[in-house]
Amino acid sequence: MELELQSDELGRIAWYALDGPRVAGRLASPDTGLSADEADRRRHRFGANRLPEEHPPGLGQTFLRQFTNPLIYILLAAALTSVFIGAMADAVFIGAVLLLNAVIGTIQESKAESSAQALKSMMTVRSRVLRDGREQAVDAEELVPGDRVRLGAGDSVPADLRLLETEDLRADESLLTGESIPVEKEAAASVDEEAGVGERLTMLHAGTEVPDGRALGLVCRTGQATEVGKIARSLTGAGDTEPPLVIRLRALTHRIAFVVLGAVALLVVVQLMRGTGLAEIFFFAVALSVSAIPAGLPVAITVALSIGRHRMAERNVIVRQLPAVEGLGTCTLIASDKTGTLTANELTITRIALPGSGRVRIEPSEAADGQPPLRPDDAGEGDSSEALDEATQTAVHRLANTGVLCNEGELRETDDGLVEAVGDTVDVAFLVLGQRLGLTRNELLERHPEQARVPFSSKRRLAATFNQSEEGLQAHVKGAAEAVLPLCTDADDLQAQVDDLSARGFRVLALAAGPIEGDADEAARQLEDGELGGLSVLGLVGLIDPLRQEVPDAVRRCHEAGVGVRMITGDHPATGLSIARALGIAGERDEALTGAEVRAMTEDRVKDADGNGAEGNGEGDWRLGHAVVYARVEPEQKTAIVGAFQDQGHYVAVTGDGVNDAPALRKANIGVAMGRSGTDVARRAADLILTDDNFASIVNGIEQGRIAYANVRKVVWLLISTGAAEIVLFFLAFALNMPLPLDAVQLLWLNLVTNGIQDVALAFEKGEPGVLKRPPRPTDEPIFDRRMIEQILVSGLYMGAVAFGVFYWLQHVWGWSEHDARNSLLLLMVLFENVHIFNCRSEERSAFRIPLRANLLLIGTVIAAQGVHILAMYLPGLSDVLQVGSVPLWEWGALLGIALSLLVVVELFKALRVRGQRLVNKGRRVGL
Repeated sequence: MELELQSDELGRIAWYALDGPRVAGRLASPDTGLSADEADRRRHRFGANRLPEEHPPGLGQTFLRQFTNPLIYILLAAALTSVFIGAMADAVFIGAVLLLNAVIGTIQESKAESSAQALKSMMTVRSRVLRDGREQAVDAEELVPGDRVRLGAGDSVPADLRLLETEDLRADESLLTGESIPVEKEAAASVDEEAGVGERLTMLHAGTEVPDGRALGLVCRTGQATEVGKIARSLTGAGDTEPPLVIRLRALTHRIAFVVLGAVALLVVVQLMRGTGLAEIFFFAVALSVSAIPAGLPVAITVALSIGRHRMAERNVIVRQLPAVEGLGTCTLIASDKTGTLTANELTITRIALPGSGRVRIEPSEAADGQPPLRPDDAGEGDSSEALDEATQTAVHRLANTGVLCNEGELRETDDGLVEAVGDTVDVAFLVLGQRLGLTRNELLERHPEQARVPFSSKRRLAATFNQSEEGLQAHVKGAAEAVLPLCTDADDLQAQVDDLSARGFRVLALAAGPIEGDADEAARQLEDGELGGLSVLGLVGLIDPLRQEVPDAVRRCHEAGVGVRMITGDHPATGLSIARALGIAGERDEALTGAEVRAMTEDRVKDADGNGAEGNGEGDWRLGHAVVYARVEPEQKTAIVGAFQDQGHYVAVTGDGVNDAPALRKANIGVAMGRSGTDVARRAADLILTDDNFASIVNGIEQGRIAYANVRKVVWLLISTGAAEIVLFFLAFALNMPLPLDAVQLLWLNLVTNGIQDVALAFEKGEPGVLKRPPRPTDEPIFDRRMIEQILVSGLYMGAVAFGVFYWLQHVWGWSEHDARNSLLLLMVLFENVHIFNCRSEERSAFRIPLRANLLLIGTVIAAQGVHILAMYLPGLSDVLQVGSVPLWEWGALLGIALSLLVVVELFKALRVRGQRLVNKGRRVGL
């Protein structure tokens, strides 16, 4: 049989709406399965069953990218100019500096990407497929349209499958839809062509799991044509939102480049008017370019961000792109997926309602004796003073006994000592409850052997087992309350409990038991036919996907930091709101916005944009960007929601772990994926990856992001202010027609060697106190804000003016030679740098209030920078290139004293600024 359909047609056909035989016919799939030859032909035609991937840039591409910077362009031009005028020493020195900068940047970027790639699973998924009339195991990548695949409990779905046969089949589609409760599947179900992904009962989708049941499915879509493939394909090559630091640095470098080019042009014009020789003009131009350009800035910022990346990694946050380190610190709002991010993605029994005995709460923490603390539901959280009476505890054990016996799940211990859960999540929840109460299924079955079973079905909505006991044959039934309670004679008072628990977001199940007369198989038949009754209700259980214990505190810390938190979930609105209120995300008056409402609002916005609709719904648009809970949301709606947040002016971080989160992760300013439970698709779409799947880690990431940006500002202050001092020194000498104070090589020595040794130490600063007590900075706030300009002008003008005064004094008052004066001037500039780094440790606090022990590396680098320069004075060859020589101790001490005066000047400036800010704040409080 030959398949006539084309690849694009496979993706367009609504296979879930067609009956099984018709699907098999269109896919040319015989009952015995495809032949090996036919499978090979289809694999060559449709490609391997794998998702599209974005290949990371190669080492060469990453290396070349380090040169795409306006400042680097100017330094390259300076190097070429030096070659042209025969200054080979200058050219070689500049070239070596540029090469070192590129190597460091390449290493750091490669490390970041390697950390992300290391998270990708190396396991090969195997599938059971019918080929040549027999069942065989093949790699999932080898599946083709028309293959017949068998699945059982615990299997991963390797492709999109149209079900042909099902037996008590359920699918966990949480990674695709966000719905934590498994979906019942039925091959013979009737499905509308317009059904959403979560409503396609005749389909299994690639990337989902089968917790229990069995199935035979027909592969109808593979690779990029699957639902998960469509999402992955939409992410490939999509443009990422640039982090604020990239935007700020680009603006900074363009501004510096513009100033440098303007200054050089002015210099050339004036020198030509003076009749200066062309060679001398070139020397002045190169020296001015080198002094004005903070050539060490790219390396220093790369190192600062790398330190932030390393600190984040220690806190379980892996950064894929270095600028994202600072980007997370800028975010004003976190839009978080619920399932697996805010919650544990594990259905757990937390409430039990007993007939006539009230309601019991099962707290998550274990008691000292290892038993779960059972408390009355109205007792305070963690209150151990009010214990249950013995009768209530006995009733709870009877209920758990039935839940464990009427069960198809399993808890297995793996080779590494961990416990692995197999089966339906509801069954697993009862097994966990039983284990915490000291009940295991194997031990119970030894005492109460199973005689017959009625498996769960979507039609009956219950399951039952019939077990032999000392009292005779006993029925154990669990299922939906509306299916189980009619079988009981004493269930009248529990309906109000069902309604209340359901309204609070719980999934409610009822359990019943009772003696059975006669044969177990006959009793099972009666139950299937709806004829069994006379059971005793044991109680109700409320299941919920529990909160991660650390999340409420993390949400509180976000609010303190001025960062909003929103929940986006595929769950029911009542469930989402209940969880959001428990986390502190939503208040009592907040309401959830549903996916249907989001769809209507986005469609109205599109119509308004096209000019075809009536006047927009202002209230609807406001709700779209301001709701705190979004429920029953589909993947494309998540992207629209994130866009609405951004339209409101937010810098948005989106967290998630599933395939359904991937488009929103890419749309967000900062995408944060889960590394442990997350999918490869989500991780590829994200900028950051949480290796511990802990929402609280993102708060630590925000803190480190803010610290990283503060340290970048410290580096900028140090480098730009020393560069400004060199420009002031340069122009004063030019204005008074004095010789060039420092040549190009000496300026590079200052900017890249002595300053380059110590500026990286600022990246290790621990951060200012209360960094998470401040609101996020505006995303459009430039690095060169008013504060930065003021502190650069004060420190730069002072260093430049004092340095020129010393240079002038040494030549015109003391009569020193140009060489000796330049030698002392270079030493003074190095000392200025050594002193100024202590000023730059904080833009707010006094240098004397910051303990030296908080950054011992800084002390070491200052000593190293000064030591390297002193060594250069005495080292043959290097001293000739730098044109420096030794100085007496008294001269070194005098120059150090002059340099220390900078500390006093900046301390006065900080004190005046703090006092001025206090007066401004006081004026605001009194209404001035």
